[in-house]
Amino acid sequence: MLNIALFGPPGAGKGTQSDFLIKKYNLFYISTGNLLRKELAQNTKLGQQAKNIIEKGGLVSDEIIVQIIEKTIKSNSEVNGFLFDGFPRTYIQAYILEGLMIKLNSSLDSLISIEVSQEESVKRLLERGKTSGRSDDNEIVIKNRLKEYKDKTLPVLNFYKEKGNYIAVNGMQKIPKVTEDIEKIINDRLSKKLLNIVMFGHPGSGRGSLGKALAKKYHLEFIATGEMLDNEIKNNTEIGKQIKEIYDSGDLVPDEIVIPLIEKKLDNTKAKRGFIFKGFPRTLVQSYILDGLLKKHDSYIAKIFDIKVDTLELIRRLDQRSKTNARMPYDSSTERIVKRLQEHEDKTIPVIEKYKETHEVTQINGKPAFTEVLKNISKEIENSFKNLQ
Repeated sequence: MLNIALFGPPGAGKGTQSDFLIKKYNLFYISTGNLLRKELAQNTKLGQQAKNIIEKGGLVSDEIIVQIIEKTIKSNSEVNGFLFDGFPRTYIQAYILEGLMIKLNSSLDSLISIEVSQEESVKRLLERGKTSGRSDDNEIVIKNRLKEYKDKTLPVLNFYKEKGNYIAVNGMQKIPKVTEDIEKIINDRLSKKLLNIVMFGHPGSGRGSLGKALAKKYHLEFIATGEMLDNEIKNNTEIGKQIKEIYDSGDLVPDEIVIPLIEKKLDNTKAKRGFIFKGFPRTLVQSYILDGLLKKHDSYIAKIFDIKVDTLELIRRLDQRSKTNARMPYDSSTERIVKRLQEHEDKTIPVIEKYKETHEVTQINGKPAFTEVLKNISKEIENSFKNLQ
């Protein structure tokens, strides 16, 4: 997901650049003024609360504004991200946005400030006033607006300068050059973002083979807990001996063993563009751990797939796999296969339900031929990330 805040004094050309960014990167435009007017027009609960405040001559509180923004973000999960215009407007709102992004497992990628001198702003707005018919496009009002912008915005800009995601653009240039500079900033940011995908599905759904194929296709790092554990057994390490005993008992390997292996992989890998996780997270606890591990790398889960295959087909596939070199430890008997499928129902389905509250979980029919399923998942990925080559 790409989240950008666009700043600039009146007359800087934010409207023109916003139109470009929305279309180019499939972003949803968030203007607190527009959102508030929509809530008022639809007479929603939040709109009614805001109306009562406005009718008494007050300013709509940050508490109401942030609820409106959160509702808007959650109800527009099909976009690639959000473009914030006019928010955060104050130092306090900057902290509010940070907290909201954390809650939504996301972050503000960049604050782009279109820099224009006061003299140029006044000149542009006076020119606009000759054709716009707006009563506020006069020199006295314009200078007051510019002073208010400077007084309120400077602390916000400093907030993001300290965080390291403030980027200034010379707005005195021609419009196409400003657009070009902004596009370079965003493309550079996108090139550094990790595309992290989680593959869910019952054992036998094909998530491992699909994950490997997707990793190769999109230059991602494939992380499968099963393979990491098998390598420990193969290398006859002390951890590997513990894992073998656990496997032989038919139980799941505890987090105390799994997590250090995943953390080591994340820390040491030279990931090209991101990771595909298969077999992790498998429990609710692991889902919180993964969020923490990715946050440590200034990243998050970008896409989640749940591959659906009916139970009889799963058992048939696992039984067939048990007769090949690709068999897993739990493939050794029908009893163990059923036990493993039941563990998925008991422990992993709740994880998927949890993610549905904070992410878009895309269900994929895993019963067709491998090539068709791969094609369908690839289409979903490319629709979500237009910049992916």
